[in-house]
Amino acid sequence: MRILVIEDNQDLVANIFDFMEARGHTVDTAHDGLVGLHLAMVNTYDVIVLDLVLPGMSGITLCQELRQTGGKDTPILMLTALDTTQDKILGLESGGDDYVVKPFSLLEVETRLRALVRRDQGRMTKKVLTVGALVLDLETHTLFRSGQELFLPPISMNILEILMRRHPAVVTRSDLEYAIWKDHPPGSDALRTHIHLLRDTLDKPFASAMLKTIRSVGFQLVAAN
Repeated sequence: MRILVIEDNQDLVANIFDFMEARGHTVDTAHDGLVGLHLAMVNTYDVIVLDLVLPGMSGITLCQELRQTGGKDTPILMLTALDTTQDKILGLESGGDDYVVKPFSLLEVETRLRALVRRDQGRMTKKVLTVGALVLDLETHTLFRSGQELFLPPISMNILEILMRRHPAVVTRSDLEYAIWKDHPPGSDALRTHIHLLRDTLDKPFASAMLKTIRSVGFQLVAAN
């Protein structure tokens, strides 16, 4: 798993980091909410460990920003020292997926993280994706817009699948590059080339555009006929 830990207790962060790295996971860390939000927005993680009480920005606000403004659906495990029903409800309603109360077992945290990632992967196994008049069948690898079959090369098709799964959220350039090439993108123009091919096929034959460029951020798929 690729994990982001956002927690201001540096001893606790060190314990989580050492434990998770020893178990074969990759861990990034942030000690305040603003840095944590930035890392969560510009990178792709399998899961986020988020403390509720942070300097700079609270975990609740961070979670809301990530979900509502950033359009990120990365699973979030919240850490709280506040063992009350209201605090747990507030965390979950802000967009958290699960929580543990301090002090906790690191093995329990890892188990909960694995469960969140499995659940997220299960959500991603949907076989037919639909956005407006666009239909992508992942089993037959066929793509239709308004009943007209479209043909894309594999990487452009992968980009479209990501955009359809994340619709209506904006997907950042770095998210797309990591999803397609992980940490080894072939060059600065590679994504641009595939986006160009995707736009030529998806939008040029039709009256309305579905692929929107959000300047300095990334790309968004919008519903259209």
